[in-house]
Amino acid sequence: QVQLVESGGGLVQPGGSLRLSCAASRSIFSINDMGWYRQAPGKERELVARATTIGYTIYADSVKGRFTMSRDYAKNTVKLQMNSLKPEDTAVYYCNTYPPRAEYWGQGTQVTVSS
Repeated sequence: QVQLVESGGGLVQPGGSLRLSCAASRSIFSINDMGWYRQAPGKERELVARATTIGYTIYADSVKGRFTMSRDYAKNTVKLQMNSLKPEDTAVYYCNTYPPRAEYWGQGTQVTVSS
Protein backbone atom coordinates (compact mmCIF):
# COMPACT_ATOMS: atom_id res chain seq x y z
CA GLN A 1 0.00 0.00 0.00
CA VAL A 2 1.41 3.34 -1.06
CA GLN A 3 0.89 6.37 1.13
CA LEU A 4 1.32 9.89 -0.19
CA VAL A 5 1.76 12.64 2.38
CA GLU A 6 1.50 16.28 1.37
CA SER A 7 2.96 19.14 3.39
CA GLY A 8 3.96 22.76 3.13
CA GLY A 9 0.62 24.51 2.93
CA GLY A 10 -0.37 27.53 4.93
CA LEU A 11 -1.73 31.05 4.89
CA VAL A 12 0.01 33.49 2.57
CA GLN A 13 -0.74 36.95 1.28
CA PRO A 14 -1.48 37.56 -2.39
CA GLY A 15 1.77 37.68 -4.31
CA GLY A 16 3.50 35.39 -1.86
CA SER A 17 5.07 31.99 -2.31
CA LEU A 18 4.77 28.51 -0.89
CA ARG A 19 6.54 25.26 -1.59
CA LEU A 20 4.56 22.07 -1.28
CA SER A 21 6.11 18.66 -0.84
CA CYS A 22 4.73 15.17 -1.35
CA ALA A 23 6.48 12.13 0.06
CA ALA A 24 5.72 8.55 -0.92
CA SER A 25 6.09 5.54 1.33
CA ARG A 26 7.81 3.69 -1.48
CA SER A 27 9.21 4.49 -4.86
CA ILE A 28 6.49 5.11 -7.40
CA PHE A 29 7.63 8.29 -9.07
CA SER A 30 9.99 6.71 -11.55
CA ILE A 31 7.30 4.48 -13.06
CA ASN A 32 4.34 6.84 -12.97
CA ASP A 33 3.50 10.25 -14.22
CA MET A 34 2.80 12.32 -11.11
CA GLY A 35 0.36 15.14 -10.66
CA TRP A 36 -0.47 17.92 -8.27
CA TYR A 37 -4.18 18.46 -7.91
CA ARG A 38 -6.27 20.95 -5.98
CA GLN A 39 -9.83 21.25 -4.80
CA ALA A 40 -11.36 24.56 -3.87
CA PRO A 41 -14.53 24.79 -1.76
CA GLY A 42 -17.56 23.94 -3.82
CA LYS A 43 -15.51 22.95 -6.85
CA GLU A 44 -14.30 19.72 -8.36
CA ARG A 45 -10.76 18.55 -7.94
CA GLU A 46 -8.55 19.72 -10.79
CA LEU A 47 -5.09 18.92 -12.10
CA VAL A 48 -2.68 21.84 -11.83
CA ALA A 49 0.63 20.22 -12.81
CA ARG A 50 1.83 16.93 -14.20
CA ALA A 51 5.36 15.55 -14.44
CA THR A 52 5.86 12.75 -16.93
CA THR A 53 8.32 9.90 -16.61
CA ILE A 54 10.18 11.17 -19.66
CA GLY A 55 10.91 14.55 -18.16
CA TYR A 56 8.11 16.81 -19.35
CA THR A 57 6.07 18.99 -17.05
CA ILE A 58 2.66 20.25 -18.05
CA TYR A 59 0.74 22.99 -16.27
CA ALA A 60 -2.83 24.16 -16.19
CA ASP A 61 -3.26 27.51 -17.89
CA SER A 62 -4.31 29.07 -14.59
CA VAL A 63 -0.90 28.39 -12.98
CA LYS A 64 1.44 28.46 -15.96
CA GLY A 65 4.40 30.73 -15.32
CA ARG A 66 3.76 30.81 -11.58
CA PHE A 67 4.01 27.18 -10.44
CA THR A 68 6.92 24.80 -10.92
CA MET A 69 6.73 21.07 -10.30
CA SER A 70 9.82 19.02 -9.62
CA ARG A 71 10.56 15.44 -8.64
CA ASP A 72 13.38 13.88 -6.63
CA TYR A 73 13.64 10.18 -7.35
CA ALA A 74 16.25 9.55 -4.67
CA LYS A 75 14.04 11.01 -1.94
CA ASN A 76 10.72 9.74 -3.34
CA THR A 77 9.32 13.25 -3.29
CA VAL A 78 7.63 15.64 -5.65
CA LYS A 79 7.42 19.34 -4.97
CA LEU A 80 5.34 22.25 -6.17
CA GLN A 81 6.87 25.70 -5.99
CA MET A 82 4.07 28.25 -6.08
CA ASN A 83 4.89 31.90 -6.71
CA SER A 84 2.77 34.98 -7.25
CA LEU A 85 -0.09 33.34 -5.43
CA LYS A 86 -3.61 34.62 -5.96
CA PRO A 87 -6.75 34.30 -3.83
CA GLU A 88 -8.15 31.93 -6.46
CA ASP A 89 -5.29 29.51 -5.70
CA THR A 90 -6.91 28.84 -2.32
CA ALA A 91 -7.62 25.12 -2.15
CA VAL A 92 -6.56 21.82 -0.65
CA TYR A 93 -3.62 20.53 -2.67
CA TYR A 94 -2.97 16.84 -3.28
CA CYS A 95 -0.43 14.77 -5.10
CA ASN A 96 -1.23 11.53 -6.87
CA THR A 97 -0.25 9.60 -9.92
CA TYR A 98 -1.52 10.69 -13.31
CA PRO A 99 -4.08 9.47 -13.94
CA PRO A 100 -4.93 9.42 -10.23
CA ARG A 101 -5.54 6.25 -8.28
CA ALA A 102 -8.35 6.36 -5.75
CA GLU A 103 -6.37 4.45 -3.14
CA TYR A 104 -3.52 6.97 -3.25
CA TRP A 105 -5.43 10.10 -2.23
CA GLY A 106 -4.00 11.52 0.98
CA GLN A 107 -5.22 14.24 3.31
CA GLY A 108 -3.83 17.02 1.22
CA THR A 109 -2.42 20.31 2.43
CA GLN A 110 -4.45 23.50 2.74
CA VAL A 111 -3.29 26.60 0.90
CA THR A 112 -5.04 29.84 1.74
CA VAL A 113 -4.19 33.03 -0.10
CA SER A 114 -5.67 36.01 1.65
CA SER A 115 -4.73 39.45 2.87
